[in-house]
Amino acid sequence: MKRFALEFLRRGVFACGFGPIVLAIVYLILQKTSDLRILTVNEVAIGIFSLFVLAFIAGGMNAIYQIERLPLMAAILIHGTVLYISYLITYLINDWLDFGIIPIIVFSVIFVVGYILIWSIIYSIIRKNTAKINAILKKKQGNL
Repeated sequence: MKRFALEFLRRGVFACGFGPIVLAIVYLILQKTSDLRILTVNEVAIGIFSLFVLAFIAGGMNAIYQIERLPLMAAILIHGTVLYISYLITYLINDWLDFGIIPIIVFSVIFVVGYILIWSIIYSIIRKNTAKINAILKKKQGNL
């Protein structure tokens, strides 16, 4: 557990610097696509702090895959659940998502579909690379 905590902290600290950059991009997109013109100091501060924490958690949670005794599906479920809760809280705190059943359901569906899509892509790439490596190893074993 100590190893996981240290890896979580290392990855989180590395990733948290990207939070404010992401926030700046979000605010620029909102400015171009909506009536967002002026932000209060409070809105900016909450945005910076919440994205800093979100990036720390998102970056740190990748350490879950380093726990060797944890089955992959359990790690994916824990990772996805923690990210979902973190993103939902961040969106609600920043008023990027209205608090209500329909907006939360729409957010949830988009999150789950996006998460599954990203993991499907990652899985297919890893599977393809593993097949290539296995073919190379098989070929080398045949040459011995």
